[in-house]
Amino acid sequence: MVTALRTALRLSALASASLGGYYAGKHFGHRDSSERDDDITKILSNIAFGIKPGLPIFGTVSAAVPIASSEIDMGSKLSTAASRVSQIMKYGFPGLDNIRSFDNFVLSYDRRNRVAHWVFEHLTKERLQNNQNIDRSKCEFKPDESIHPYFRSDNTDYKGSGYDRGHLAAAGNHKIDQKLIQQTFTLSNMAPQVGPGFNRNSWNRLEKYVRKLTNVYKDVYVCTGPLYLPKVDIDGKKYVRYEVIGTNHVAVPTHFYKIVVGETHDSRLEMEAFVMPNAPIDDNTPLKNFHVPPESIERAAGLLFFDKISRERLAKINGKSVGYF
Repeated sequence: MVTALRTALRLSALASASLGGYYAGKHFGHRDSSERDDDITKILSNIAFGIKPGLPIFGTVSAAVPIASSEIDMGSKLSTAASRVSQIMKYGFPGLDNIRSFDNFVLSYDRRNRVAHWVFEHLTKERLQNNQNIDRSKCEFKPDESIHPYFRSDNTDYKGSGYDRGHLAAAGNHKIDQKLIQQTFTLSNMAPQVGPGFNRNSWNRLEKYVRKLTNVYKDVYVCTGPLYLPKVDIDGKKYVRYEVIGTNHVAVPTHFYKIVVGETHDSRLEMEAFVMPNAPIDDNTPLKNFHVPPESIERAAGLLFFDKISRERLAKINGKSVGYF
């Protein structure tokens, strides 16, 4: 029975990933931009993007949380899980490497760095409703047992490191149900973040800002992840250098990104893209200071975000009209 369930789950998830990641034949041009308002944008550096080849049609999605093996409701549970993955990933998978699906978010896991490549969420005002029975203090940080022991991070990696276990899918986005918020404490959804001045302050401000966007848009799609950006050393050469922590050598990202797409009731799409350094930031710094061209994050991360949306469909990028409407 268990074997049959697992087989059915994989087939259902495969079908979902195939549909959600249907990139073949879907292309879009990336606009050229020469704006450089700050040092972060200079580091990322903008280039002109042409037509991009599609990603493979077939991928796999593994459930990171167990599904009950009741023979009666197996079909409905599989259907519900596949439907939610398709909903979250409506506008495309940035990549298809080691994808894990949770009940309310989807991630791609970087086994070498022990940190996710990206984490995707779909937010609505209804899904962000507070449940008075939710108790965040009962949530525990737990290793992701769906990942091979060689490649997973552990709580001991963070102990004494000086870094917070920083959420990528924010816990505050999943307070409608105790199970959902608990899943955000899975370590595959964590990355080492500077605590004071970043995770507990400016990054938290950005997370709250994204939640407030559900008051403006009927649907908000948000992708979050790490970056490892080069820095010019004293010899004038550029190097990518980052710390690793713990016996599992969990990588400490130099920066983090969020790319957000809001969909209005009349199907207009607007995008914002942010990059923040993993360092203390003055909490009075406006969030718009961290706006960057979305294609610069794609170049730095090696990923294509919202690949099912042609740029011609975007009414605004970073609050500015792109001239198509």
